[in-house]
Amino acid sequence: MKNQEAKSVLLVSGMSGGGKTTVLKTLEDLGWETVDNLPLPLLDRLMDTPLAPQDEQDRPLAIGIDARTRGFNAAAIVQRIKYLKEHENWDIETLYLDCSGSELERRYAETRRRHPLAQDRPAADGIARERELTDPLRRWAEQVIDTTAMTTNDLQRMIRERYNRNADGHTVLTVLSFGFSRGIPRNADLVFDMRYLRNPHWDNALRPKTGQDAEVSAYIAEDPAYEGSLAQIEALLSTLLPRYQAQGKSYVTIAFGCTGGRHRSVHVAERVARYLRQAGFSPTVLHRNMESTPHNSLEKGNGTQTQENRDVIS
Repeated sequence: MKNQEAKSVLLVSGMSGGGKTTVLKTLEDLGWETVDNLPLPLLDRLMDTPLAPQDEQDRPLAIGIDARTRGFNAAAIVQRIKYLKEHENWDIETLYLDCSGSELERRYAETRRRHPLAQDRPAADGIARERELTDPLRRWAEQVIDTTAMTTNDLQRMIRERYNRNADGHTVLTVLSFGFSRGIPRNADLVFDMRYLRNPHWDNALRPKTGQDAEVSAYIAEDPAYEGSLAQIEALLSTLLPRYQAQGKSYVTIAFGCTGGRHRSVHVAERVARYLRQAGFSPTVLHRNMESTPHNSLEKGNGTQTQENRDVIS
């Protein structure tokens, strides 16, 4: 017999060290009820528990589960979720936290913790085994967040945006700047390459500054291609974003990249965010690499250089 009201649950899983604890703590701060690493037999009991009294029904539930959970079997969990959705009126969403193997190894080395699946072996062995064990959940998950290039604050902010109970239901919009030299953001929906614009890095007075400084913005805006190309990007976004929202897309990340992620991409992200606010959207702006140290070797061959700069780096 189905329950009269749907039970809403967020299942949080992923790679150990990928950020599950951070996610659950953030959800708890948002008023969620959270349970972590509950043995699977007890998980079945929890799911069979009747609904809470009416005054507690609005409190959502998040359950953390990963390869460390006693009795873990990703394929069986997926089948259980399917059954509860189809036959028991459960509204279950799965969030999977992914991360590159090299970054997970770095995190384990930094914290001096042993990987739970490789207590007496290199962390890489445990990471490979865990990726294999959790793959059915990753393929099933409605939401996959790659935390490879994220700080704890970045992940907390993303979770607050996506799972705040007081959200208005509109598409959550993020405008992100980044440096191609440090990798393309894996969670981006739209990526625009700003490396065709003149590069402030090659002006010695502008190099220490960022795209948030007026002098840098003015320098970039002098590029003959600047105004026309940015106007076309803004017009494209004005067309796409309402359609994404009409199709029910909950999250959209627009990423602007330059070589180092400090000047052109930062300036353009700030400009486009202002445009979107004026158009009625509420974007969150993130600058992934703005605080990174500038390097001539990364910028070489990208953007406009002065003759003096060419002589120095040739």
